Amino acid sequence: MDYAAARRNMVENQIRTNRVTDPLIIDAMAELPRELFVPEHLRGIAYVDEDVPIGGGRYMTEPLATALLLQAAEIGPEDVVLDVGCGLGYTAAIIARMASTVVALESDPTLAAEATQVLHDLEMDTVAVVEAPIPAGYPKQAPYDVIVFEGAVSSIPAPFRDQLAEGGRMVAVIGSGGRGKGTRFLRAGGVISQEEVFDAAVPVLPGFEATPTFTF
Repeated sequence: MDYAAARRNMVENQIRTNRVTDPLIIDAMAELPRELFVPEHLRGIAYVDEDVPIGGGRYMTEPLATALLLQAAEIGPEDVVLDVGCGLGYTAAIIARMASTVVALESDPTLAAEATQVLHDLEMDTVAVVEAPIPAGYPKQAPYDVIVFEGAVSSIPAPFRDQLAEGGRMVAVIGSGGRGKGTRFLRAGGVISQEEVFDAAVPVLPGFEATPTFTF
């Protein structure tokens, strides 16, 4: 398969035509070999505009949703970023082209090991993959200028709000099933506000499902 051609088609037909204007995101997606961040037997669909399963009930989010989420985060060159549920590391690799440091948090040991290897092979030395439970975040390196969630969440748990720096941005697709809202959170004066910025339908990140409620 001609992956370079598939990559160009992804950028031209999925990204540029859908309100993605940040040149760093566009350039990163045009250059990074997305096929290396999916299981080998699925590389032929690495560039489709769908979520790609990567194992353990996890998915690589469709390219457009990833691009819009990162654009909403307004990542700067001095930022320290927490990537929550990094999977095999594709989004972390994009962020590394934009930020100073990326802490890529992953709870699945197999995914974490494979992400570490592919990022090492690509010499992405500003990304540190950390294997730990993801619902509590990673307070050891907090506060973060940006926090990115790789998958839909029903709500933002308190630990992440506490780990967001003053002036920091946090982005996630908020939704427990079906369509959700790409949402940006901003911490200013100790208060966190939120703004819905786009519609999205992405799989729920395990551990962030809505809590069941009972009615009588």
